[in-house]
Amino acid sequence: MSGIQYVTKETLEQMKAELQHMKGVERPAASRAIAEAREKGDLKENAEYDAAKEAQGMLEAKIAALEGQVATARIVDESSIDTSKVSVLTKVKVTNLNTKKQVTYQIVSEKEADLKAGKISYTSPIGKGLLGKQIGDVAEVTAPAGVIKFKVEDISI
Repeated sequence: MSGIQYVTKETLEQMKAELQHMKGVERPAASRAIAEAREKGDLKENAEYDAAKEAQGMLEAKIAALEGQVATARIVDESSIDTSKVSVLTKVKVTNLNTKKQVTYQIVSEKEADLKAGKISYTSPIGKGLLGKQIGDVAEVTAPAGVIKFKVEDISI
């Protein structure tokens, strides 16, 4: 993860709490599991030990990834958002010009994206296509199904 990730203050707090839990609770538990497996005898033929070591390795990889995300996270303040164009944390009402259906999306970070809740990542094809657009603009988004045209109807917070 090399790029900056824009998140709300609440999401950053959740990420930090999850990281604390991993370091303070899950890491010591993984160490105890390895110690218990080590006491059971020969390490060459000890599947429990191998599994515990693998679980610890996966946990350490998750911790490193989350630390990277927290380090590159930038808080976006809702009061400073410009609603004249689509940006991170804005809600965008769009009309799909192919199907004439209207949908409202909120542009969020990858960590917060949830399509069922109407939140799409600014790194997704639709999110990238909508960023910077103003009311009345048409965004052409290249999707696996082909090019989809969205007309921006409204931008809000």
